[in-house]
Amino acid sequence: MVLGVREISCSGEPVLDSENEEELMQVKPGIDIVLGDLPRESPGTLYITNKQVIWVSDVEKTKGYAVDFLSISLHAVSRDPEAYPLPCLYTQIDTGEVDDDHSDSESNHIQQNLSNVTEMRLIPSDPTQLDTLFAIFCQCAELNPEPNDEEGEEHDWFFNADQMEDEEAEDEGYISHNPANSIGHSNGNHDLARTILELQINDRRFDDAEEIEDNGDNHH
Repeated sequence: MVLGVREISCSGEPVLDSENEEELMQVKPGIDIVLGDLPRESPGTLYITNKQVIWVSDVEKTKGYAVDFLSISLHAVSRDPEAYPLPCLYTQIDTGEVDDDHSDSESNHIQQNLSNVTEMRLIPSDPTQLDTLFAIFCQCAELNPEPNDEEGEEHDWFFNADQMEDEEAEDEGYISHNPANSIGHSNGNHDLARTILELQINDRRFDDAEEIEDNGDNHH
């Protein structure tokens, strides 16, 4: 498994690794791609398998990019124009250790540039497809847990404030899963999810303290 984004050459649909049980999950046409600080490329077709994400240009039919789900450490729907002008699926890419091969070949130069890419944005021409795209990424992320994950360990889900209210009664280290309402998925970031939960619990405690103080004043 190669960490990070890699350039691929293909003719038509990508060839899947059927020997390793790779299966095509969904095909999404009309998807633009932005890799790190590189220029936005469009239009293209997204092929999502149970092991990787493949983007193929509709303009240059043989040009494409691929990234394994094991390299995607986080993905989330972004609709904030201050974060990015267009609604998109934002992902963070684990690049591992960059290879120090300084060959002057053009293909190697391109791959060196891609090895530094830590962010990828997928921009559908129809923004209403974002939730469906997010859901399939969640499903594939669960199929590709980190190799050092303990057996049966679940990934963390980030919730908005309203969804966090019911978590106070649950164990401190546990975040329940609800893909339909979640706003982002992180592959194994327990500390961040726990911090969000603790902040929510502390806010509720301050509210309780104010109620107690008000009741005490009324009794006097």
